[in-house]
Amino acid sequence: MGRFGALGLALALSACAGGDYRPVRDVPVRIGPPYSVRGVTYVPAADPAYDMLGYASWYGSESGNRTANGERFRPDWVTAAHTSLPLPSYVEVTALDSGRTIVVRVNDRGPFAGKGRVIDLSRGAAEQLGMRAQGQVAVRVRVVDPPEKTRERLRKGKAAEERPRVPERTLVKLRAQMKAAGL
Repeated sequence: MGRFGALGLALALSACAGGDYRPVRDVPVRIGPPYSVRGVTYVPAADPAYDMLGYASWYGSESGNRTANGERFRPDWVTAAHTSLPLPSYVEVTALDSGRTIVVRVNDRGPFAGKGRVIDLSRGAAEQLGMRAQGQVAVRVRVVDPPEKTRERLRKGKAAEERPRVPERTLVKLRAQMKAAGL
């Protein structure tokens, strides 16, 4: 193959990769510098012990836009946006109304509005969690280190394997903690 043939092949293959979007992969992990949105400064940081109560909302109309780590946003994939966790990160999200738990891949920044909102879920993640109709639900969000099989499924846009529901007695305690925190 001549010099220009190889160049043409390389250009054609790069077009198949989604143009200027970053491929979906787990490396490099990006933390990024502090940034401000609407007068609030966020400081991204690695926090392997992250465990937060608050609210999850969902978004889906941004189809085709770039996520904060450079990937194409796909609303049907099981992804999420978080203000400060490294990109990508994996978190377990538990709906405190139903006890349903899912694992999502954080690849974007947000949420930037709403009292107590700790995570924005893609439409696909909201459907899997069973909260799409509500728009916003009380949740527990914890950083997890899932097995490679789970990571691979999420990198391909598929849901992780089903997880057991959280027992009602645990949910009662978590709801009480949220109430005590004024959320």
